This record gives sequence, structure tokens and C-alpha cells, in this order.
Amino acid sequence: MPRIYDISRTIAPTLAVWPGDTPFSAVQNLRLAAGDPVNLTTLTMTAHIGSHADAPWHVQAGGGHPADMPLEPFIGPAHVVTITRQHGGIGPTDFAGHDLHGMRRLLIHTWYSDVPDDQFRPDFPYPTVELVDWLAGQGVILLGVDMPTVDAFEGEGLPAHHRLFERGMFNLETLCLRGVPDGRYELIALPLKIAGVCGSPVRAILRALD
Repeated sequence: MPRIYDISRTIAPTLAVWPGDTPFSAVQNLRLAAGDPVNLTTLTMTAHIGSHADAPWHVQAGGGHPADMPLEPFIGPAHVVTITRQHGGIGPTDFAGHDLHGMRRLLIHTWYSDVPDDQFRPDFPYPTVELVDWLAGQGVILLGVDMPTVDAFEGEGLPAHHRLFERGMFNLETLCLRGVPDGRYELIALPLKIAGVCGSPVRAILRALD
């Protein structure tokens, strides 16, 4: 059996979210322990909880919602690449020496994968517009990162978000690539079929290829 890596952050009340966003909470409406026939809970959380996919509507007034997004970008061959950059903008030169032949989906592994689930660090590196254009030129359809976003924490205008959608690409954020060797895998990280919202949590996994 091929090895499977779960690269999702665990959704829990302690999971860090973007400052000011809505953390995860659950209310148990029915309880087996109280004599009810089932356990039943109501969930409250941001659409960008943990490992998630942004929908175009997140940054584009007329953009699509998760229910509208194509599934192809979120399932298929993917390259996992570890880079050494600690801070600042990630560009094409950060991938010098890596074999990216035939790349369609790129997952960037940085030090942020080692940040515990209950911590948020604003000093993460982030993809640049130059990187997005370079990837689009090679036919990449999805960019995944282990950081909380594809733009700088204090950046203005969200240029990488906009350029990704302008180039017909999609993104995954807040992946956890700790312990995943660099290489080529099959990615499965499907957004939920939700209408009218700006993003969706995913259960992201990598399956090792023979």
C-alpha cells in the first residue's frame, strides 16, 4: 500500500486563526450521556480554518464560491519542495537545484510547518507575484503553502491572491508538511461544496507514488 501523509492541521478550539478571525467552536445540542438518541453538535468557525482553499470570491467581487470551483486543481500529481528562506518574498530562485519537471501542483514546505497548531507567527515568508507568474508559465494550476496565507502578513492589496486567480490558478493555505520528504506525490485536498462563501476547509493528504 502506498504511504499516505496527512498534511492537514487539526481543527480544534485551540487551533490558531488569523488575528481577529473566528476560531473553531462546537456546541453539543444532543448528548447520548443525557439520554438523547444521538450526539449532535453545531459547529462555528471561519471558512479559512486550518488547512483550507481560498475561493475567488475571497478577493474578487464577482468571483466564484467553493461550490463553483473546479476539482482538478485539488487532486493529482504534486511536487513537495522545501525551501530555506526564513522571511520575505519567495521567488523562482528559491527553487534553484530542485527537479520540477512536469510540475502541475507545487506545495512549498518552510519552517512554518513546525509551528504548533495553537500558535500564529506573522513573520512567515510568502509567495511573490513574480513566483506566481513563473509557475503559471510552467503550467502550474495549484500553489499550496504551509503558511497562513499566500501574501505578506502586513502586505497591502493581496497581490499574490489576485495574480493567482488572474492566472487561472488556485491555492491551499495552512498545510502542515512536517515530516514529508521532498518529492512527487498524489495530492487530494478537495474543498467542500459550499455556496456563497469565501473559502473551505480541506482534508489534505499526499499519497506516495511508486
